Amino acid sequence: MESRLTHPSHHARTTPQKPAVIFGDTGEAIDYRTLDARSNQGAHLFRRAGLQQGDTVAFLFDNHVRFFELAWAAQRSGLYYACVSARLTPPEIAYIVRDSGARLLVASEGVGEALAALPDLFADLPRFLIGAPVPGWRDWIAEAAAEPETPIADEGAGTDMLYSSGTTGRPKGVRQGVPPGGAIDAPNALTMIAEKVFGFDADSIYLSPAPLYHAAPLRWSMVVHRLGGTVVMMAHFDPVQALDLIERHSVTVSQWVPTHFIRLLKLPEGERARHDLSSLRSAIHAAAPCPIPIKQAMIDWWGPVIDEYYAASEAIGMTAIRSTDWLAHRGSVGRAVYGVAHICDEDGNELPPRSEGLVYFGEGAEFSYHNDPGKTAEAANRHGWRTVGDIGWLDEDGYLYLTDRKSFMIISGGVNVYPQEIENHLVTHPRVADVAVIGAPCPDMGERVIAIVQPMDMAEAGDGLAAELVAWCRESLSGPKIPRQIDFLAELPRHPTGKLYKRLLRDQYWGQAGSRIV
Repeated sequence: MESRLTHPSHHARTTPQKPAVIFGDTGEAIDYRTLDARSNQGAHLFRRAGLQQGDTVAFLFDNHVRFFELAWAAQRSGLYYACVSARLTPPEIAYIVRDSGARLLVASEGVGEALAALPDLFADLPRFLIGAPVPGWRDWIAEAAAEPETPIADEGAGTDMLYSSGTTGRPKGVRQGVPPGGAIDAPNALTMIAEKVFGFDADSIYLSPAPLYHAAPLRWSMVVHRLGGTVVMMAHFDPVQALDLIERHSVTVSQWVPTHFIRLLKLPEGERARHDLSSLRSAIHAAAPCPIPIKQAMIDWWGPVIDEYYAASEAIGMTAIRSTDWLAHRGSVGRAVYGVAHICDEDGNELPPRSEGLVYFGEGAEFSYHNDPGKTAEAANRHGWRTVGDIGWLDEDGYLYLTDRKSFMIISGGVNVYPQEIENHLVTHPRVADVAVIGAPCPDMGERVIAIVQPMDMAEAGDGLAAELVAWCRESLSGPKIPRQIDFLAELPRHPTGKLYKRLLRDQYWGQAGSRIV
């Protein structure tokens, strides 16, 4: 790969007026010349604040159009940049910022009320804000504007330091094994996969409907900038707005999660049909397993452009599958395109094809959980292969099929029950918007299967709908998988990236056995 293709600074010279970012909500655009100039100014401001290669900066942002100048400023300064969810409370923010070792914090005004509380929590840190003035915060835009637009003298490649979404415990910071430094335009594995597998190039127009503080939206967007394409970003996902933006900007590539697909498919047929989506070449999805009927329905609607990958923030490995291959291997998340996939038992022994076990990858990236060497060691087996705790199996051709996360498995009457299969079935019911299946204490069976359902209309919640859903399950699922209890919630605690905070639901049932969440 030619170096001219792998950093926005090159495109600032060759296509300076081309939009690097378009904010879908307002139409505001930032071209490559401006992105490059502002990221240089940001790099100078980081140095003036005392940050050197290998230090960490924390970003607390909603989907703000100026986020990328911060990310590229940190990348070309050789910094780790820890991206913090804008939905967290001040104590949760404080935990991540302190745990990351950040020496500076930059936030955006969209974070909201938390901004007023943070100066007291970070009295020792330089704090900058993009947006209207708030006491205790310095003005990033004003101070950066006073810096040179030329590169700093000691440029070196930095990288993200992202925190797990905390679906099974306290968030863990993930640091890649390669230390900061080196050429800022050196090609990386994801850029090459984007080109070779999914067809990204300099002409790509990429729709990002998810929060940029999460690994996938952040990394795919920065890949687009490396290649010279345009990122169309949404402040928040809205299914109708997403369809409008695809049509308006002739979007060619995009990245989704299954909950996005479910909300799109449950739009009225007239709304779905009125949009021209013919520009799409690859609509990539990941982050959570996609029910087979949902994915099939999306292929039927958008055509064979619904592509998938399986990976994690830890970057231990990656599988990918295009629509045409998926139709021949329904339910698979693909074959390895980075690293080598293995299925192992609890003792680390590799299992034969079609045997279920823990998913490991060898020959992937080295990583560590920041400040948690024990957790880092637990992720590896005796072969040096690494896992994030997912369960699945490989077929004879090397296609991976995911079953569930090990931590979510329910043991009822000695039978292993995986919630994902039940959730995938229930969510296809026309009166169900979202669902979580968990195990709760049972004196006779050890655990009983409970489905917590978010109905399309909360007014329909009750015994009648519960009985209908149990009957729906009996049509396709075996006895141990039939929910013994169905409760209703107006909204499930789901991360904007699509991941479900199942731990929060389990804790309520295990803490108050037999209680209901209504």
